[in-house]
Amino acid sequence: MFPLAGMLFNVISGLVIDKAQSLAKEHVEKMIDDILKDIKHRMDQAVVHTQVELNKVRTGRANPEIFNSLTVDYYGSMTPLNQVSTVSIPEPRLITLTPYEKILIPMIEKAIMDANMGFTPGNNGNAVLIPIPPLSEERRLELNKFVHQLVEDGRIAVRNVRRDGIHHLQEIGKEDHISEDIIKDNEGEIQKLTDSHIERLNTLQKEKEEEILEV
Repeated sequence: MFPLAGMLFNVISGLVIDKAQSLAKEHVEKMIDDILKDIKHRMDQAVVHTQVELNKVRTGRANPEIFNSLTVDYYGSMTPLNQVSTVSIPEPRLITLTPYEKILIPMIEKAIMDANMGFTPGNNGNAVLIPIPPLSEERRLELNKFVHQLVEDGRIAVRNVRRDGIHHLQEIGKEDHISEDIIKDNEGEIQKLTDSHIERLNTLQKEKEEEILEV
């Protein structure tokens, strides 16, 4: 009986240990997966923020998104322009804003003038017409520098996320006694995420610079 009991004890002990190791592995994998998901999310946010800021940069091309931050007084409430009008681009250098109520036309014109965006809006009685003037060479150079700084800020934000992510990974590695190989492998995954987001930012910069150079 005793030898049999000993064998059963060993078997049960082995199963318990295996289960504990399996649970520990799952716990570690989930923690690392959560860290990587958080890193990707924060890097995505950095790219999206840069994209939004780049869309506000006026070039020689008609781009309705430059008005996204404008608001008008709509019955006592400051309301985003795109909620009280429709935007269209009938020509490459012309933007039209057609308000849902004609009474808003002078208010929209005033909002555009007050924003000091370099536009001189007019209207045809039904819509606000905004011709897009061509950029001077000096202005193109200024915008290129501005775009470069915007994108560089995005790169810095992405690299800061990488730094924080690696630090967090190393901390849980120490606390949970995770092997150095696992930590190194996932540091490599963080670097891949960094590289892909930097590449997205580089593409945004190239596209915006090409838009600025269009005549």
